[in-house]
Amino acid sequence: MLDSSPDTFITLKADSFGRILLVDGEHGRFVRRDLGATPLWLRLPAWWLARREARALARLDGMEATPRLLGWDGRWLDRSYMEGAAMYQRPPRGDLAYFRAARRLLQRVHRQGIAHNDLAKEANWLVREDGSPALIDFQLAVCGNPRSRWMRLLAREDLRHLLKHKRMYCGAALTPVERRLLKRHSWVRELWFATGKPVYRFVTRRILHWEDNEGQGPKP
Repeated sequence: MLDSSPDTFITLKADSFGRILLVDGEHGRFVRRDLGATPLWLRLPAWWLARREARALARLDGMEATPRLLGWDGRWLDRSYMEGAAMYQRPPRGDLAYFRAARRLLQRVHRQGIAHNDLAKEANWLVREDGSPALIDFQLAVCGNPRSRWMRLLAREDLRHLLKHKRMYCGAALTPVERRLLKRHSWVRELWFATGKPVYRFVTRRILHWEDNEGQGPKP
């Protein structure tokens, strides 16, 4: 249920697509995606992204290590708060247990018919207090039949992004099969790098004047 009058809040992030607020409300702490401050010309894509996230979270239905959807009314998307640090803030160097748990988590998400589609960003992987993984930010998630060819392809891309992080922080533990998977580039990736990514960079850097640095935090 949406809390229409939160007691206190902290702005975690603000850009052209709205604000992300950490809210202490009547029923406890939660995270709100607020589209109210979005410029008129960006409200439709901002609404579309938030709707995708709401749909994915509703399908996950409070799965362990993923946010729980608390409410979505077209302007505010509220989800449960998850304690933890982004992967780039608390790197799981040499932590094979983390990456094994992360792969199991990703498999559970995929079995629900959800491909996250944005796991190259370290900010979307949390390292919780007990060292276990969690996933956030399902704005680009795709929902569908987990057995379909398209969803299996997207699931493989999710896994490749996880393995890239494993190569960075726990490279010695990569298996031969994982190394082969990292070398296999799907047509989806090639199409994105050839067409979508240049457009994305032009829009975000030249028009919106912001850069997410692939979710790895601010550049020094």
